[in-house]
Amino acid sequence: MNLLTSPRVVKEIIEKYNFRFSKSLGQNFLIDRNIVEKIVEGAGITPEDRVLEIGPGIGTLTQELIARGGQVVAVEIDRNLLPILEETLAYPANLTIVHGDILKIDLDKLVNEFFKGQDFKVVANLPYYITTPIIMRFLEEELPFSTLTVMIQKEVAQRMVAQPATKEYGALSLAIQYYTKPRIVCSVSSSVFMPKPKVDSMVIALDRRDSPPVQVEDRDMLFQVIRSAFAKRRKTLLNNLASGVLKEWDRDRVVEVLEAAQVDPQRRGETLSIGEFANIANNILHLQ
Repeated sequence: MNLLTSPRVVKEIIEKYNFRFSKSLGQNFLIDRNIVEKIVEGAGITPEDRVLEIGPGIGTLTQELIARGGQVVAVEIDRNLLPILEETLAYPANLTIVHGDILKIDLDKLVNEFFKGQDFKVVANLPYYITTPIIMRFLEEELPFSTLTVMIQKEVAQRMVAQPATKEYGALSLAIQYYTKPRIVCSVSSSVFMPKPKVDSMVIALDRRDSPPVQVEDRDMLFQVIRSAFAKRRKTLLNNLASGVLKEWDRDRVVEVLEAAQVDPQRRGETLSIGEFANIANNILHLQ
């Protein structure tokens, strides 16, 4: 097994295959064994686990996943990395490499084909520019994952775990916390990547909830309210809702909704809990 956390070994592999890092794909290879172990431990990988890895790169994290996990399926978008993976991983029986774009691939089909619809864990070192779309796809399509453990930009991770009345708290915080219980696994310096990115990272684990923390009659309405509330952070909840999800209503009716939900119309979205947003969404449906 190649020591893929060794900068020397990684450089040799890159040179051997004449590999060029793609800025458009956000490629940064992890070269720190300690961080690899923290990711796998944070995900709680055991020999019984089915694991979906997104973006194996040259196989640094994949090596640890196939050593500790059960069945591993790794989805890689860059065709140029496939021959490298064949060398670095030697394709053991518990590993399948799938060439494809995780944002376009039929995830239901993939999960049913390889995991027979059973629960699985997702592990990924994601390109920052597609972090949120990938995570939200797994959440909104209600795929049967138990934990989603990802390396993402530090500021995005902080937004995911943020609580009300903080500058990081927003629509992303609420969406993540509606579907999962997020926890920070570790902070990651930019120095543990090749090439070195311009930002620091964090590893975050999203443990899927068995049921949402609030009961709403219409989930889409809940998220319409949330998006409207944060459309302009300096505006009051009344103003944002009146120019957003409730723009067809007169202001008196918007006030009526908020008062029925026991929320002061002059508050700002960043001060509301998910329970208060749920009350507003439910009251909108009752007063329509």
